[in-house]
Order: sequence, then C-alpha cells, then structure tokens
Amino acid sequence: MTTAPMKSSSVTIKPTVPAPRTAVLDDAHTGDIRGALGTIKQHDIGERRGLSAKFKTLLAIVGPGLIVMVGDNDAGAFATYGQAGQNYGTSLLWTLLLLVPVLYVNQEMVLRLGAVTGVGHARLILERFGKFWGAFSVIDLFLLNALTLVTEFIGITLALDYLGLPKTGGVLVAAVVIVASAFTGSFQRFERVAVLLCAGSLLLVPLYFMVHPKPSQMAHDFVVPNMRGGSGELATVMLLIIGIVGTTVAPWQLFFQQSYVIDKRITPRFMKYEKADLWIGIVVVIVGAAAITGFTAATFAGTDGFGHFTDQAGVARGLEAHVSKAAGVLFAIALLDASIIGAFAVSLSTAYAIGDVFGMKHSLHRGVNGAKGFYAVYAGLVAVAATIVLIPGSPLGLLTQGVQTLAGVLLPSASVFLLLLCNDKAVLGPWVNGPKTNAFTAAVVGVLVTLSVILTASVLFPDITSNAILDIMAACGVTGILAAGYSFTRRRTGTKEDPIDRTGKENWRMPPLETLTRPTMSTARKIGMGALRTYLLIAMILVVIKIVQVALGQ
Repeated sequence: MTTAPMKSSSVTIKPTVPAPRTAVLDDAHTGDIRGALGTIKQHDIGERRGLSAKFKTLLAIVGPGLIVMVGDNDAGAFATYGQAGQNYGTSLLWTLLLLVPVLYVNQEMVLRLGAVTGVGHARLILERFGKFWGAFSVIDLFLLNALTLVTEFIGITLALDYLGLPKTGGVLVAAVVIVASAFTGSFQRFERVAVLLCAGSLLLVPLYFMVHPKPSQMAHDFVVPNMRGGSGELATVMLLIIGIVGTTVAPWQLFFQQSYVIDKRITPRFMKYEKADLWIGIVVVIVGAAAITGFTAATFAGTDGFGHFTDQAGVARGLEAHVSKAAGVLFAIALLDASIIGAFAVSLSTAYAIGDVFGMKHSLHRGVNGAKGFYAVYAGLVAVAATIVLIPGSPLGLLTQGVQTLAGVLLPSASVFLLLLCNDKAVLGPWVNGPKTNAFTAAVVGVLVTLSVILTASVLFPDITSNAILDIMAACGVTGILAAGYSFTRRRTGTKEDPIDRTGKENWRMPPLETLTRPTMSTARKIGMGALRTYLLIAMILVVIKIVQVALGQ
C-alpha cells in the first residue's frame, strides 16, 4: 500500500500591533454605545449605507446635543424669555436668531474635544494651562452650578405653588426623581429619562397655538433688530439682552456636553451624527424660546400686566386670566419639566468635572459602589439646593439675580479656554479649528467680554445711563479692533505654518496627557491671559460684595 505523502501546512502569524494608547481616564468610557433610542456595538465599524442604517445610527447617538440644549431652556430661561415677551413683546426675538451660530460653534467645539480627547473640559484646562486656571475653572463651575441648581428648584416651587401642590413634598419628590434617575448604574436608563423630559419640553408648542400670536409679527421680529423702548430705556433693554445671551449660552453647557459625549463613548467616527444631534437640540431650544416669548407677548399685550414682569408664576396666572386655566396649567407643567431637566444637566456637569480633575471614577455606566465620589457630588448638590429653597426667608430672588450676573461675568473665560484648546495641535491634531472658525469665535469672545463688562458695571452702578453703556461698548469695540489688527499683522509677518493634514482624522485620538508637551505661551498671550485673570478676579469680588450688600440691606 502506498502512502500518500503528507503535505506540510504552515500558518503565517502576523504580529499583533498594539492599539495606540489614548487619554481616556475612566475605562467605563470605552465600550458599546448604549443610547436611549438604540445601541451600537464597540466593534461595529461597518459603513452605514442606506437611509435606514443611517437613521438607526442617528437614533443611537442622539442625546448629548439634545439634552444640553433643552437643559438650557430651564427655569432661568423661562423667566428671561417671559420677561422679554411680557415687557417688550416680540421685539427681541432677533437675539435668538443671532445666537444660533454662537450655540452651534461653541458646542461643536466641545463635542469635538470630547470625542477626540476622551478627557473632560476642566481636566484639559488644568493640564494645558496650569493649576491656577484648572482650580479656577473647577471652583468657578462648582459655585456657579450650585447657585444655578438653586434657581432650578425655585422654578419647581413656583410651578408647584401654581398647581396647588404642597411645596415641601413636591420639592422632595423632585429631588428624589433627579437623584434616583442617575443612581441606576445604567447610562441608558438615565438617558431614557432625560430624553423623555426633553420630549416634555414640546408642551410649549401646543401652548403657543392656544394663545396664537401673530406669525407675521414674529417672523418680522426674528429678522429685523429692534430696541423697542427708546433711548431712555436702552440700559434696561441692554441688560435684558445680556440676560438672554447668558441664559442661552451658559458656561455649564461646555463642561456638560464634553463629558457626556465621553461617557456615552462617542468617538470621532460618529462626529457627523453628533453634529446632527446638536442641530436637533438647537432647533428645539430656539423653538421653545420663541414660543415662550411669543405667547407671553400675545397674552399680556394691551393689558395692565404688559411691562410689569414679576416671575414665571406671574406668567402662568396671566395665561389663566387672559387665555384659559388649561393654558396656565400647561405652562406650569412645562416649567416643572424644564426645571428638572436643568437640574439633571447642571448637577451632572459638576460631578463630571470634579471626577475628571481629581481622578475619581466618574461614569453613569458605573453603579454607586463603583463611583462613590461621583454620585456623592451629584446627590449632595441636589440635596443642598432643595434644602435652600425650603428654608423660610431665603433670598430666592437675589440668588437668581446673582446667578445670572456671575454667569455673564464668567462666560468670556470659558469661551477663551475653549478657543485655545481647539487650536492646540497636541490635543486635537487634525481636528483643530480652521481659520474661519477661529475668526468667528474670536469675534464672539469679544462680544461676550463687552457684555460681561456692561453687566458688571450695571451691578455696581444700578443707575448706569445709556450713554455710559454706549461708551463701554465703544471702548471695547476699539480695543477689539486693535487686537484684531495686531493678530492679523503678526500672522502676515510671522513664519507661515504648514497646512494641517486632516487625512485619517476619523481614527485619530489624543495620546495620554502625560505624553504631551505643555504649550508655549507667547508674550502677547501671557499679557492677554494676565489681563483676563485680573478682570475676572476683580469683577467677581465686586459683584459678590454688591450682592452681599443688597442681601444685608434686605
């Protein structure tokens, strides 16, 4: 018998190339994307072909942009937009249209930072600009968010009072709902609750049609700037416009969305879907803001209440008196919903930032035992805020004013660091800003600084005149033009940089922070940062002193 010769088989083993290390600080931030409306497996890297596949991917990604925008239409926003409508009709709607590109550019930059770096906003500031600014950003965020959270519970109490529900019991139930939704140890369950609350914000749409403001007048005021009230009221109108900017573009939004994108495990591969999510959120927030302004304007037009805004409860009572009881109830329910989702977002942004900076486990994917410090910060903030609003005699109106003022003063600082981080090639590599984004953002920062200075001056000098405000605007404008001219001259005369290579950016992630070289600060930048630091410290101290003086006077 002949035996057939055996064929030797050989298997070529390719050496495994280890994946490059990234800067992700919590290993819970890697894995499957488990969104409220869908799931994407970690190793699902196939191309999305066809409308159905793309739509399912979008549903799974939707969340960060939607929640951060709807959370921005919180209790403070209801008060600000209600005041605009009741006191000035729809004449200030144009400010919302101007804020659309500001909202998109700001939040697009932070979602890019989150998806590419895997590191929260506060930690990046600490690592790239030193301990002072890192500590300043966290302390500033913690204090401002704590006060903002109190205003959310003020909104809850006003809604409960109008609905005839017990204040103490209602506040405690709201606090339990806010805490319990995050304490499930499931990111997906938390996001489902948050998205459900976002859907609740759409109650403002049927309320708009119940009141039926004139669409033609609203369309006109959206596109034609108007400072109704005359030059004698310019100071009052300007401060309200600053309030609209401050409530629509808030510092906590930057910290929240960056960390939430990281916690949802979104990577650069899904950037276009996350941008679509952001646009959905912007549309919802602008529609809600316009609806509040529009139906409030129509409700109080020609009545004794026009020009005499008090608070959100006053708006609900006006709707009941001039439209129907159902309209007032619907507004109160929408206010309650907005206050709760605002409390969600503000508390979470603080817990994320503190966990990121201090190296604590900080993810909604972890149970309470796996991230005790993270959940303690979240629950502690909610408990303190709920307690403050239940203390008899608490200066709730003063707290609301103080929050708006401090947010307006500190907003330029957040925007400056955002711009600097998005131009840091070690951080974003091929994802750094282009020239057009830089030019637009620099202009926005200039406007925010101007508004901040005006707001600070108005707090220190309540009787500030319109001419003084115009002088401040002129001085800031001249300074901005000089700064822009200096920057343009330096670019023209300096060494030209090589064009940014953006090939393969979908797979680029920031290396670990300890491997990055600290950015060098030019003399001009040091002077600018020093001036910003000095202004912020002086403005904060003066504003706090003024608020304390008012409190003692009361």
